[in-house]
Amino acid sequence: MTTFDKREEGFEKKFALDEEQKFKAHARRNRLLGVWAAEKLGISGDAATAYAREVVAAAFEGGGDADVLRKVMGDLSAKGIDIAEAEVRAEMTELLVQAILQVKAGT
Repeated sequence: MTTFDKREEGFEKKFALDEEQKFKAHARRNRLLGVWAAEKLGISGDAATAYAREVVAAAFEGGGDADVLRKVMGDLSAKGIDIAEAEVRAEMTELLVQAILQVKAGT
């Protein structure tokens, strides 16, 4: 194996690790958003944990962040909770920062 091959392999491994961490951070962010939304919806305990799982699952329906936002906004709206989409998006951004730090810290 040449030095070039070793470098290429190193870059590929780093890329794979970065993508894995990005995936984990987004999943963590979605769980945290689910907990945040559950609190707004008046849901607690095991029901809040289950709701957070539903929010995480929403990301896998094909639209990623758009599906997560749609689910949370729809649930809040259905309960008559008036929160602007911009506020939910801002919370998503803030929670992503927290999630990235948590994933990097291994917690």
